Amino acid sequence: MLSQDIRTHHTLACIWDFDKTLTPGYMQTPLFREYGIDEQAFWTEVNRLPEIYARQGIHVSKDTVYLNHLLSYVKNGPLKGLSNKKLRELGAQVPLCPGVPEVFDKLRAYAKKIGEELNLDIDLEHYIVSTGLAEMIRGSAVAEHVDGIYGCEFIEQPLPPHYTEQDELALELPSEISQIGVMVDNTIKTRFIFEINKGSNKNPEIDVNAVVRAQDRRVPFENMVYIADGPSDVPVFSVVRKGGGFAYAVYSENKRAERRQNDTLQESKRVNGYGPNDYRDTGFTYDWLCMRLEDMVARIDKARSFAVASNVAQPPRHIHERTDGNARTAAPSVGPMDEAKSSPEQPSLL
Repeated sequence: MLSQDIRTHHTLACIWDFDKTLTPGYMQTPLFREYGIDEQAFWTEVNRLPEIYARQGIHVSKDTVYLNHLLSYVKNGPLKGLSNKKLRELGAQVPLCPGVPEVFDKLRAYAKKIGEELNLDIDLEHYIVSTGLAEMIRGSAVAEHVDGIYGCEFIEQPLPPHYTEQDELALELPSEISQIGVMVDNTIKTRFIFEINKGSNKNPEIDVNAVVRAQDRRVPFENMVYIADGPSDVPVFSVVRKGGGFAYAVYSENKRAERRQNDTLQESKRVNGYGPNDYRDTGFTYDWLCMRLEDMVARIDKARSFAVASNVAQPPRHIHERTDGNARTAAPSVGPMDEAKSSPEQPSLL
């Protein structure tokens, strides 16, 4: 059923995962290289942690236990002195997939263009929602091209008990990271999708758990495309698709196992499509994203036309008596200006 919306301004959103979506590998690679840490050994340790802790009766999140292990490396020496500032500096070394970051501005311009062709004011926003490190993403080349970044955050200097009684200057001294501030797993990602949907990210007065009518949500789910690399993103794929939006899975070129994995996601209707994490404007993925933007704008235009026809009352007309006693309605007189407004080139909205 078409929405009852006669507005001309609408906001769309492309929401991106980061690791293996916008970067060909994992963002932490420059961090391990900087500190001389064996990256493969680190991830091997991380992958074993859930089972080890389970034997102790402790449940941990497979998505975010690596954060605790990073802090163990800080505490025990290999990453000693690691700060948020250092993480942001290292973010500049994160390699990006072909076509990134140019794809953000190109898609934004394309959405604006197809909207203008239908007399619609369309804004496309880009967000990154990642289980990776927010500070590294903020230091990468994509940061200035996106409207928001959601990721894991660290606290450098935790405030002690009775901190309100201490000298303020002593509390502002920078230090190495020592606690987790925000932990993002693939379920918590859905919370941030709802923040974008309801507009909590733009208006702090709107709580993400508040009831907001569908027509009042800043970015309806049907105006979203979520782009990510695989099965771990199924919760967000499901939320966006259920709301009428689009889900797109990506894989690295020459990685047949990843491609088959995405094929399975499409077969099970988890995603609408899949393709390589190559976003150059001559490639398949860029064209697929452009077509989805076209679909969304066309739907908005159709819904608006339906709403105008359904909800906008016709103006009163003159009633003339006919000689046979029946009344007829005469169309209001049309002057030169009215003719121009009613021409096919300039449709009247009155």
